[in-house]
Amino acid sequence: MAKFVVNGKSVEVKADPDMPLLWVLREKLGLTGTKFGCGIAQCLACTVHIEGQPVPSCQIPVKDVQGVEITTIEGVGEKTLHSVQKVWVEGNIPQCGYCQSGIIMAAIALLEKNAEPSDAEIDSAIGNICRCGTYPYVRKAIHAAAKLKRATSGVIS
Repeated sequence: MAKFVVNGKSVEVKADPDMPLLWVLREKLGLTGTKFGCGIAQCLACTVHIEGQPVPSCQIPVKDVQGVEITTIEGVGEKTLHSVQKVWVEGNIPQCGYCQSGIIMAAIALLEKNAEPSDAEIDSAIGNICRCGTYPYVRKAIHAAAKLKRATSGVIS
């Protein structure tokens, strides 16, 4: 039995200890916002936060998350949109949208560490693959979210 916290709620899941966290989230917990892309941690569509750090969930066996805090895209802006989500909507960033939950999770983690990232820092932090090529829009949205963060007293809501 795997026990951990997802989006602020304690969960117990019966799963093979080697089952990737991605499949536990999607198949056992019904949290399908985290996407399967490549299965080898290259595309990063499956990015979640583990203890606040962006991690590709396709490569983490559930046995390695015992007792830890996990945040998925469903846990971001649960009551009100997160500032990164707000700028994503306002800027009409996604095209197909498949990779966007992973990119949003990476962007949130970046802005938690760096309130004013440069283009190079954004490019370095956002390694997610987007087949639609929305990278210039993603960069613009991250700058807008950083500006919004500064305008709201340094707090990302």
